Amino acid sequence: MPVIEIKTLINSDIETCFDIARDIDAHQASLNHSNERAIKGKTSGLIELGEWVTWQATHFGIKQRLTSKITELDRPNFFVDEMVSGAFKSFRHEHQFDAIDTENSEIKNHKTLMIDTFHFQSPFGVLGKIANHLFLKRYMTRLLLKRNQFLKQLAENLSKTT
Repeated sequence: MPVIEIKTLINSDIETCFDIARDIDAHQASLNHSNERAIKGKTSGLIELGEWVTWQATHFGIKQRLTSKITELDRPNFFVDEMVSGAFKSFRHEHQFDAIDTENSEIKNHKTLMIDTFHFQSPFGVLGKIANHLFLKRYMTRLLLKRNQFLKQLAENLSKTT
């Protein structure tokens, strides 16, 4: 089973980062290039434990649907979304948040380390394993990196205004 781990340091407090990462509207904006839209279930706002969302997006020139559910949530430290149905055989996406507070004289600087761990299995047995090796793991890594950069900018911009 392929695993992707991405660490993103964000100049913002842990609560802001946690909420942005589970915000349906922020997710849609971060993957606008694939025309990803929430079409069923929780379609806007903050997704909570036990809630699910069906996404529709275009990847590899094919319109696809994927339903995921929040199966674990410990605000503001951790949440997990897992595929209920979709193009993968399975996936589990763990979102971990670690507060890194430093004090510089009289100014307290809030930083958060956001760690995404994405476990997935491709369908189609051996052909799926070949696809993982040739392009799918690389594609998913780029997708997650792009999403995380968007969320980082959003969280840091919000921190500047508060």
